[in-house]
Amino acid sequence: MTDDPRSKRSGRPQRDLGLLDGLVQLSFAVHGALGRVAEVYDLSLVQVRLLGILRDREPGMMEVATFLNLDKSSVTGLVDRAERRGLVRRASAPEDGRAVRVALTEPGRELAQKFVKLLERELAVLVEGLSETDRKRLSALASQIVFNDAQRVLPGVSLLPRKR
Repeated sequence: MTDDPRSKRSGRPQRDLGLLDGLVQLSFAVHGALGRVAEVYDLSLVQVRLLGILRDREPGMMEVATFLNLDKSSVTGLVDRAERRGLVRRASAPEDGRAVRVALTEPGRELAQKFVKLLERELAVLVEGLSETDRKRLSALASQIVFNDAQRVLPGVSLLPRKR
C-alpha cells in the first residue's frame, strides 16, 4: 500500500501493483470477462475477435489475418466456421475480383451487438469503483497504449471505425 495523499481524501487506501502486475492482472480480468460472455454465445475468443473486427469494416482475408496475427489458412478455417453459423459472408472485392472481403451478416451483426451489450455490463463491474474522471483517464490511457501498439505491430492498419 502506498501512502498517497489522495487516499486520505477519499477515505480509501490506494493500492498499486506496479505497472507490470497491474497491466497483466487487468488483462486477466478483461480476458475473463470476454471468456464469460463468449461462453454465453458459444463463441471462442478468436471468433469474438473476428466479430469485433467486422463490426465496422469489411476487410480482406489478409487484413483479417494481420489483425488476428494468424496465418491465412487459420483465418480461412475461422471464416469457414463463422460462415457455417451464418455470422459472416464472403464477397469479391470491388477493386479486385480475385480478392475476398469478409462481412457480418445480419444475424452476425445482431450477435455482435448483443455481445457488446453483455460485455459492457461485465466490464462495468470492473470499473465500478472508479470515478467518472478516472474512467475517462483510463479510457484515454488504454486507447493510447492500443494505438501505439497497433502502429508497432500493424503498420498502415487503422483501428478507427470506418464510416459506412
